[in-house]
Formats: sequence, structure tokens, C-alpha cells
Amino acid sequence: MSRRRSAPRAAAPAPRLLPSSPCPCGLPAAYGDCCGRYHRGQAAAPTAEALMRSRFSAFAAHDEAYLLRSWHPDTRPASVDFDPALRWTRLDVLSTSDGGPFHTEGTVAFRAHYTEGREEGVLTEHSRFVRHEGAWVYLDALSLDTGS
Repeated sequence: MSRRRSAPRAAAPAPRLLPSSPCPCGLPAAYGDCCGRYHRGQAAAPTAEALMRSRFSAFAAHDEAYLLRSWHPDTRPASVDFDPALRWTRLDVLSTSDGGPFHTEGTVAFRAHYTEGREEGVLTEHSRFVRHEGAWVYLDALSLDTGS
């Protein structure tokens, strides 16, 4: 879900998320009880959708360690380049397929809303998740059929 750029930028200070803050993933729970428990390693995401939501929250919080841990080793980058001007603001899950507690693969289509400076934008992606060593991990993005 990170946007690629030609030149690396200086690291931005991570946005401050308190356990009592609303969770960035959009579910009606506090960050500490929602995605924060996955980020802290207190629980594993039980579904591909839960992992997608927790990864969105990790992008919003600049939690590189969690993003790398939840990325399949075959496709994981060496690091995550956070754009200091970019803020992830809202997640809309559009659809899911498989990705439940008894599946080994799943997909999640979503829209991730962001602001970059004063401009608003949307990243639309159809992500593929698989189980690796028993845990859900992000594998890659599938191409989207835009209907054109």
C-alpha cells in the first residue's frame, strides 16, 4: 500500500496513536483494543480482512516493524518508506473472498483515503493474503478490473 517514489525522503515522525484513540481501520473500537493488539504482538489477525485493516492502521501509525512482520518473505521489501507529507485517513473495505479462519488464501479489495499536503487522494487495491507459518500475511496486489 505504499506509494513508490523516485527519491527517498527523510523519515517523518510517527503519528501518535493512543490506546484510547479511534482505530484508523474504521471499526468502532479504540486503537488499543482493535489493531493495536496486533501491532503489539498480543494477538494474530484471525482473517485476511483483519490483517488488511491492521496493516492500514500500521501505515497510518508508521509502524514499519509490524508491516514487515505481516508481509510475506517472498515479496517483503527491505524497508518501508513513509512519505512525511502523506496521512492515511480512512479505509473502505469493498469486498473480501475467502480469507477466513479455515482458509489458506484470501483477497480484500479496498479504498484507502489519504491526504498529501492539502490534496486528497484514494488508493484502490485488491490485495492477496496467504497463511505463512500459520499466520495471515500480505502477499501482493492483484490488478483491478476498472470496467473500462
